[in-house]
Amino acid sequence: MPEVSSNSSKSHSLRTYDIHPDAIQLVSEAMAREYNAIPLEVKGQVLRVAMANPDDVMAIEALAARTQMRIEPVEATAEAVREAIDSNYREQGELEKELSRIQVTSETTEEQALPTGIEAINDAPIVKALALIIDEAVKARASDIHLQPQEDGLWVRYRIDGTLQETHRLPLDTAVPLISRIKILASMNIADHHRPQDGQFSVVPKGRRDSMDIRVGIIPTVHGEMAALRLLDKSKALMTLLQIGFLQESLAEYQEMLKVPHGIIMVSGPTGSGKTTTLYATLNTLDSKGRNIITIEDPVEYRFRNINQIQVNSRAGLTFAAGLRSILRLDPNVILVGEMRDAETANIAIQSALTGHLVLSTIHANDSTGIVARLLDLGIERFLIASALIGVVAQRMIRRVCPDCAEMLKAPVAEQKAYEKETGEVREKFLYGKGCKSCAGTGYRGRQGIFEILRINDELRTMLLEGDSISQFRVHAIKLGMIPLSKDGMLKVKANITTPAEILRTAYTLD
Repeated sequence: MPEVSSNSSKSHSLRTYDIHPDAIQLVSEAMAREYNAIPLEVKGQVLRVAMANPDDVMAIEALAARTQMRIEPVEATAEAVREAIDSNYREQGELEKELSRIQVTSETTEEQALPTGIEAINDAPIVKALALIIDEAVKARASDIHLQPQEDGLWVRYRIDGTLQETHRLPLDTAVPLISRIKILASMNIADHHRPQDGQFSVVPKGRRDSMDIRVGIIPTVHGEMAALRLLDKSKALMTLLQIGFLQESLAEYQEMLKVPHGIIMVSGPTGSGKTTTLYATLNTLDSKGRNIITIEDPVEYRFRNINQIQVNSRAGLTFAAGLRSILRLDPNVILVGEMRDAETANIAIQSALTGHLVLSTIHANDSTGIVARLLDLGIERFLIASALIGVVAQRMIRRVCPDCAEMLKAPVAEQKAYEKETGEVREKFLYGKGCKSCAGTGYRGRQGIFEILRINDELRTMLLEGDSISQFRVHAIKLGMIPLSKDGMLKVKANITTPAEILRTAYTLD
C-alpha cells in the first residue's frame, strides 16, 4: 500500500486510501479526534496510523497503550485526517449510539422491543438505526442489503458492484427489533417467524429528494430470521442502451432488430446479469405514445409513464401465462414478459409473436444460441422458433476499473493470452485498480454490461428448420459476424474499461 506523502497531494491520497474497518475499531472516535490521527490498517502487531504530526511521541504512546500494538505513523495533512475521521467514524458511531439505546434481552418479545405511538416511533433508536443502514448503503452504491444473523452477531453486508462486502457486525440482540421494523414497513406478518415472507416499502434516503423502493425478502435460518433488501434506484430505469454498455456496432444491430414490427426478441443471462435493465432501456427507446405497450412482470421493479405494467399475483391466479392471455385481448403493439419460466408461457409468447405483436422477454441460458436450446427444451417446435424469433441477446455484468486508483500494470501470462486470442493483439500491460477507499479496496467501481447479439437471418432459420445442432448453429453465427461475449468483453478491456481478469471471471468460453 502506498505511503501518504507530505506534499500537496496528501489530502487526495488519504481520501482514496483503503482504510480497513478492523483498524478503525481499535481506536475510538474521541481518541482519533483528540490526537488528529486515524488508523489505516493492521499488519501483524503493527497498526499504521495517519497523523497530522507523526513526531507527536505522546500521541503515539497513547495509541500504543490503547491498542496494545506498535504504531507506525504515516504523515498526512490535518485537513485530510479530519476528513477521513468524519467519513469513517460518523455513520458507524451514530449506528452504535442508536443500537446502544435498544434494551433487548433474550426474553424480550417483538411487541416489547418495538415502540408504540407516533412520537415514540419517530424517535425510536431501532427506526434511526435502520435508516442509517439504508442511507449508508445508498451512499455506497449498494444494490442489496443483507441482514444475516450468525452465532457471533448480526452481519450487515452490502452488495456493491455484484460482490458482497461486510460493513457492520452488530450485537445479535438487535436482530429481532431490526427485522420486526422491516416487517412493519413492508406490511408483513410480524408474528410469523416460520415461513418466508416478501414485501416492499419506500423511503427517502438522506441527501435525496426522490423516494427509493425497497423490495424485501425474509426467511428463517438456524440463527434467526435473515432479511435481504433490494434497493431499486429509479434512475437506473432511465438508462439508455449506450449507458448500459452496448458498443456502437452491437447497438446498431440491436436497433435493427427493434424495427421489426412483430416477432420475439429474447435476452438471456444468469440472475443479476442486468437482463431487466436491458429490457427497460429498450422500452425507453420505443414510442410509447403511438403504440400500446403492456408489460407483465414479477415484480414490477420500476414504473414508466405511458406504459401499462401488470404485476404477477399467483395467489389471485394472475400468472405469466394467464396474464399474457388477457393482454392479447387489450390490443397491444408491444408486450414485455418479465421471464419465460415454463412451457405454457413460452407457447403463448411465441403465438403472440406470430400473430402480429412485438414480444420482449428474458430467459435463463448461458449464451445467445443457448436460448434456442432452452426454447426446444420447453417444447417449442423448431419451425415456430424459426418463424417467430427476431434475435437474441446474451449478457453479463462486469466491473469497471476504479478511476481513482487505476494504473497500467503488467498482466499475468494467462490474461495476456486470453486477450490475444479474442482481439488478435499482443499486449502486456492493462489498466488495473490497485484498491483504494473509493472502491473499498476492490480495484473496481461501477458496472456495465457485455453483450452477445445474434440477429436471426434466412441462413440461420434454414439451419433451425433442418435440425442442425446448437454447436453448429453457434459456429455459423460467429462466421456471420456475431461477436461472442468473451470478445465483447475483451474489446472493453481494450478500451480500458475493465480488466482481462474480470472477463475471464464472468464470460470466458471455450469457443
